[in-house]
Amino acid sequence: MTPLAGLLARRIEAGGPITLAEYMAECLLHPEHGYYSTRDPFGRGGDFTTAPEISQMFGEMLGLALAQAWLDQGFPTAFVLAEIGPGRGTLMADVLRTIRPVPGMEAAAEVHLVEASATLRARQRETLAGHQVAWHDSIDTLPEAPLFLLANEFFDALPIRQFVRSGPGWCERLVGLSADGALQPGLSPPAPLAALAHRLTDTATGDVVEICPAAPSIAASIATRIARHGGAALIVDYGGWHSLGDTFQAVQGHATADPFAAPGEADLTAHVDFEPLAAAARSAGAAASALIPQGVLLERLGIAARAERLARGLGGSALESHLAAHRRLTHPGEMGRVFKALAIHPQTQSPPPGFEPSA
Repeated sequence: MTPLAGLLARRIEAGGPITLAEYMAECLLHPEHGYYSTRDPFGRGGDFTTAPEISQMFGEMLGLALAQAWLDQGFPTAFVLAEIGPGRGTLMADVLRTIRPVPGMEAAAEVHLVEASATLRARQRETLAGHQVAWHDSIDTLPEAPLFLLANEFFDALPIRQFVRSGPGWCERLVGLSADGALQPGLSPPAPLAALAHRLTDTATGDVVEICPAAPSIAASIATRIARHGGAALIVDYGGWHSLGDTFQAVQGHATADPFAAPGEADLTAHVDFEPLAAAARSAGAAASALIPQGVLLERLGIAARAERLARGLGGSALESHLAAHRRLTHPGEMGRVFKALAIHPQTQSPPPGFEPSA
């Protein structure tokens, strides 16, 4: 039993089962025992590898998209270049390098990172040494200015609630205790749920629908700034449109794991439902692009030509690794299809390069 498992067991004993969202929040962000609070989980020595760690090309392509969006919006002379969930700072470092040749852009950029983990903030500080960076606990404290924002594999780590259809009602997935005191999932009694009344028309008994309570408000906060001041947000994550099915999972040592076996020791994620993000952005006065696969976006932005150029002069294992990275980022059988991309932009502007207007 991990230290956090003991704490959660005592909490459940005292107050009863907790929601899956409460469980995820404690596992990921508990100040002493939370997964992100205590470690750097990225790369070969961690539990998973994100696109920026696979190849510089990912950050370069997104940097080019932001640069063109900045030019298309009249190159504002002071803007916020932000990332939420910035990991090791690798993506931001690649973006800053990419925009450097764009006249005036790097000088106009104020770099802001939204990061809750002190451990990861220290790593970001190392990666971005030489750049002036401001850190935030929440997106709500970002300056009021044109906002050009990145969110790569951020929304998948936000706590979710799960509901299982039971006739005309819904049972919520809860975390309780087994007879021997181990953490285990269970279901609440079925009850009507106003928030899911609209899903009674496209689900059947036994279907699972996931809700991420925090995601729409975050998307709305981003969109409000973009609607008011201009800018663009590029959101990339694995998921889809219109939640259906159980996607809650744990990853440990680059392999799937039991999400209830070692609280605080494994990464917990769920597929992102992009539909509420787009709806929140539009309600806040901004526009949202059509949702497209990551591979399609990267190919439209020119990753094939960039991969060919970087391949010049490479040979042997270096060339093999480079080609494998390109394939991993773009191929439909790898990250190219399961990862999706959504852009938030002003209603008066076209979507950033690579994206399409929504239907």
